[in-house]
Amino acid sequence: MSIPYQTDITRLYGIRLPVVAGGLMWLANADYVAAASRAGIMGFITAASFPEEQQLRGEIRRCRDLCDGGPFGVNVSMLPKLVPGEKTQQVFETIIDEGVRFVETSGRSPEAYLPLLKSAGVKVLHKVPAVRYALKAQSLGVDAVAIVGAECGGHPGMDMVGTIVNTAWAQHALHIPYLVGGGIGHGSQIVAALAMGAAGVVVGTRFLVADEIWAHAEFKQRLIQAQPTDTDLCMQSIKNTVRTLRNETTALVKAMEVENPQVTIADLMPLVSGQIGRNAYKTGDWSRGLLAAGHALAFVDRAEPLAAIVARLQEQMLQAMQRLDAVRRVAASVD
Repeated sequence: MSIPYQTDITRLYGIRLPVVAGGLMWLANADYVAAASRAGIMGFITAASFPEEQQLRGEIRRCRDLCDGGPFGVNVSMLPKLVPGEKTQQVFETIIDEGVRFVETSGRSPEAYLPLLKSAGVKVLHKVPAVRYALKAQSLGVDAVAIVGAECGGHPGMDMVGTIVNTAWAQHALHIPYLVGGGIGHGSQIVAALAMGAAGVVVGTRFLVADEIWAHAEFKQRLIQAQPTDTDLCMQSIKNTVRTLRNETTALVKAMEVENPQVTIADLMPLVSGQIGRNAYKTGDWSRGLLAAGHALAFVDRAEPLAAIVARLQEQMLQAMQRLDAVRRVAASVD
């Protein structure tokens, strides 16, 4: 089944559908990313999930073998400020040394690393939580940007503008290709995003129940049962807003923020450490940890191979386009 159009993003990555599988901390490994590549979309290994250089090298090589020539990239999520001992430079050097052609950056500005990446021919997609940051990234010379709206799982930023507004707003502001994410989990939304000017979409929550995601079946079952209203926002007080699955941890964190307006990340760390979330994925105990999940829970209905989810998105895209064709035919008959 073919798609009767191409976008700047499908051309940039050499993919069949204008969809990027969002980088999922601890979960976006070679199995998941290669499954995305084989399904005709783009995926990124999360470098932070493989903190040792040889681990990352090994995962990149494993992904290349599993992709069988298909495209893939590496996500590099940077802390808001450079801290002593940070290995970001080394991570980028490893990526380049391994011949990876595509990188997704997030967190702070990638400006310091762009000369290195550009000289190696690496294409850079920078993910941001607001149009204003997309404009800054564009001025720095990134190849594309991804703008995530308030509905997204993970970090929607502080502006909290919805995806549908971001999509149309960015069309007037940007001249480089842009993706939009946040609440995207249905093919009709992809068509709508393209109609508003986006070159594609970022999908994260919808893919969490893919068979290639190694997380425990009980965690996936909770996502299948959940509704968009089963997410919580917390950590706004430390300017690090996160949307996650509502559980005991989100209740405790929100209570601490209310009771102590001066709360710090150090105060919260015993509750929000990434290792707690990783353990939840391992055990299926979703009651603890900040487990990123967005409003696309509305479309999470069963566990199945990633290729099957992508095929459903594609079919929904075609159905949406057919509805638009019917509208156009009616309009033409009226004229």
